[in-house]
Amino acid sequence: MKITFFSTQPYDKEFFTQYNDSFGFELDFFEMQLNTHTANLISNTDAVCVFVNDRVDADVINILAQKKVKVIALRCAGFNNVNLEIAKTMNIKVCRVPAYSPQAVAEHAVAMILTLNRKTHKAYNRVREQNFSLNGLLGFDLYGKTVGVIGTGNIGQVFCKIMLGFGCKVLAFDIIANKELEAAGVSFLPLLELLKQSDIISLHCPLNDQTRHIINSDTILQMKKGVMLINTSRGGLIDTKAVIAALKMKYISNLGIDVYEQEEHLFFRDLSETIIEDDTIQRLTSFPNVLVTAHQAFFTEEALTQITLTTLGSVQELLSSNNLKNRFALLI
Repeated sequence: MKITFFSTQPYDKEFFTQYNDSFGFELDFFEMQLNTHTANLISNTDAVCVFVNDRVDADVINILAQKKVKVIALRCAGFNNVNLEIAKTMNIKVCRVPAYSPQAVAEHAVAMILTLNRKTHKAYNRVREQNFSLNGLLGFDLYGKTVGVIGTGNIGQVFCKIMLGFGCKVLAFDIIANKELEAAGVSFLPLLELLKQSDIISLHCPLNDQTRHIINSDTILQMKKGVMLINTSRGGLIDTKAVIAALKMKYISNLGIDVYEQEEHLFFRDLSETIIEDDTIQRLTSFPNVLVTAHQAFFTEEALTQITLTTLGSVQELLSSNNLKNRFALLI
């Protein structure tokens, strides 16, 4: 049985090769993203393994069906880049990794908050240049601040508990209130109420038709002036142009993003010797109060191990029985 990987990085090869001994797959790795052009590289493959920026639309799925691919395995939790209806029509199973290390992403969100607030990245650079001045490094106590959490799945739950540990008042918005979080002290509110009350807002919801651009010019106007906004979920949750306008007006005081709407053209590659033509990301990184990381929130040893084992296990189970015991991992 063979799995073909796209958007492969050195760490993907390392982890999947290391743990494949227990499964015995033939592994084929491609660095390029999956799209209509690269899909033709697939040869005699039972499954393709894709990541967040691979494009698995109707045209690609048609090619996969022609090549008799049986499984599309996402080595991530999100699946907004896959046309599930077409995959179902073509009788191709689609699986994902619903939970790998929610701590990894939640902790990265907290790291972004602390970095933006206490400006440790700027202090580090200053001291390396023998500048020991504290001017411009003033922050605030997290204790007692109101933190709004949009989305309380596995990652959102962990994030809520961490912020409660800091002594914050934690508000949450989701379709269904989580009773365990409520018992721990989290208050579930309608979205507009959460926006009005929060000093810090962190996004942990999936990207779909209902959540796309949930942060836009209208919702930004409902927020406290001077709010800190954090996004470690999906870039499409934020209307980037609206956020840039809010930064210029000082409506948003700090922005931390680990994801970006057009990241498929930038992230996971070294462009240090390249002229980047994306004016939007260039504008974002020009702000002194904006912190951008390149989709690294998931990037811990524990998370990569779990992603690898879950992906290989799911593919093996689907190819042998055409079903998964873990219903959260099976999309169709």
